[in-house]
Amino acid sequence: MASEQDLRLMRLAIQAAREGQRTPGGECVGAVLAYNGEAASAGFNEGESRHDPTAHAEMVVIRRLCETLKSTSLEGYTIYCTLQPCGMCTMACVWAGISRIVYGAGRNDVHHIYFESRHNNTVDFIQDAFRNDLEVEGGVLAAECSDLYAKPTDLIPDEISPAHQDTQDPA
Repeated sequence: MASEQDLRLMRLAIQAAREGQRTPGGECVGAVLAYNGEAASAGFNEGESRHDPTAHAEMVVIRRLCETLKSTSLEGYTIYCTLQPCGMCTMACVWAGISRIVYGAGRNDVHHIYFESRHNNTVDFIQDAFRNDLEVEGGVLAAECSDLYAKPTDLIPDEISPAHQDTQDPA
């Protein structure tokens, strides 16, 4: 069960996501990195504004904080994400040594467009990386976070990025 601290920091991630919605070229995923319950970095997806497919909210806050700290280690930090991290962002958390991932909306709460088509899961990536010291907690303020995104049954235009297209069998 989420603590009051988790709820407070997830609300900051939701605020960052809403800022992304209001920002030209910004997007509606928010993230916050925190240490000992204090927010150290907050941001939103900047992929469109930066023309950078790796500028997911998690990547933005990791890069920003690592630059500020002049370090590649974020050991002891917790990342709060409004949406379950994708594979790229999960592995960035592993490489940065982040100690805890807390997310709001999960794969089943939102439209599949937000995730890579191979349906890899955050927990699977962490287990495959042999990180038994990285805690993952999902569903924190899930309803509030889900409201930021298209619903599983919503119709989405055909303009789909390559990462979200159905995977083709190579055979």
